[in-house]
Amino acid sequence: MFLVIMSSMLWMIGCSPFVDNNQIEEISPVIWWSITEGAKGKLRISTLVPPIYSEPKKMLTQEVDLLKDGGKDFNLSYYREVKSGQLRMVFIEQELAKKGITSLMNTLFTDLDISQRLYIVIVNGSFEDYIKNQIKTQDIPGYFLYRLLKHYESKKQGDMTIVNLHQFMKRYYSPYSDPVAPIFKVDKELFIYEGTAFFKNDKLQTNINKRNEQIFQLIDNNHHLKVLTIPELSITMGNVTSKTKMKLNLDNSTLSLNVELKGRIEEYRGKEDIDNLDQLAVIHQQIKSLFEKQTTELLKKMQKSEVDPLEIGTLTLGPFLKPMSEDEWSTLWANVKFNVTYELHIQPLTNVRK
Repeated sequence: MFLVIMSSMLWMIGCSPFVDNNQIEEISPVIWWSITEGAKGKLRISTLVPPIYSEPKKMLTQEVDLLKDGGKDFNLSYYREVKSGQLRMVFIEQELAKKGITSLMNTLFTDLDISQRLYIVIVNGSFEDYIKNQIKTQDIPGYFLYRLLKHYESKKQGDMTIVNLHQFMKRYYSPYSDPVAPIFKVDKELFIYEGTAFFKNDKLQTNINKRNEQIFQLIDNNHHLKVLTIPELSITMGNVTSKTKMKLNLDNSTLSLNVELKGRIEEYRGKEDIDNLDQLAVIHQQIKSLFEKQTTELLKKMQKSEVDPLEIGTLTLGPFLKPMSEDEWSTLWANVKFNVTYELHIQPLTNVRK
C-alpha cells in the first residue's frame, strides 16, 4: 500500500499540468549594455546600476579596446558584481553597426554565461542621454524596455521586428539570408521604433521607413498586424494576417511572391461609398494594386542594397541540386525579376448594399 501511495505521489509530481514557468529572465535583474564608437577606435560601453534596487541609479561608462574589458571594468567601478549572465539587451549605435559588429557578436555568442535570447537593438541617437533623462522619472527604465521587446516577441505582432543573439548569428552564418534588427530613433526625451535594419554579413546596409515596414511585416510570415494604416487611400485595417508563398522559376530568374491577406476595414475617410458593393470592390482593387506596387518596390530596395532578409536564397535548395555558394547566390539575386500578387479577404466596415 505504501509503495502504491509513493508511486502515485511521484506520478503526480512528475506529470502535473500546473508547472511553474519561472524563466530566469523574469526573476533576475535586467542588465543592458549600450555600445558606441569611442575615441581612437575604442568601444564606449555604458550600463546602469543598480538594475532594480531602490537606491540611486548610476550610469557607468568605460572606453575599452576589448568588449570583455568593459565588463571587467564595470566590476571595478561598482561594489556589486555586474554579472554578464544577467545581460538581457545590447543597444548598438547605428554608426558603429555600419562599420561591422562581427567581433562584438562573436564575443557575446561564445560567452557561455550570456543567454542566446539576448535582444539586439540598433539605436539612431544617444541612448546614454535618453537613459540619463529617464532615471529622473522612472525607477527601472531598462526593465520597461525589456518588457516592451518581450511583449512583441511573444505576441508575434508585426508592429516591431524583434531579434535575439541566436537569430542574428544564425542568419549571419547562413549563405542564403542576411541578419535584421530593430532600429530605434532616440534622443533625450523619446525612444521611438523607426523600422527594421538590414545587414549584409555584419554591416548595417540600410533600414526601411514605416510604410515599407508594414509591407515587410506582411510578407515575413508568422506575424500579424493589429493595425495597418493606408494613408494613400485613407484606410485603416485591423487584425490583419497574411500568408506568403514564394517560388523561383526553373532558371531562378523570376521570383513569384503571392500574399493572401485577411483583415477588416476599421476606418475609411475616402471618396468612395463604402456601403456600396461595387464601390467597395473598387477600394479592394486599389488596396491590391497599392500593396503589389509597394511590395515590388521593397524587394527592389533589398536587391539594390544587396541584402536578402527574407531568406529567398533558400528557395534555390533542393534534394537533387548542388547548393550555391554565397557569391553565386549574391550574383543571381542581383538580377532576379519580381512577380508580386495579392489575394485580399477583407471584411467591410459595415454591411454593404448592391
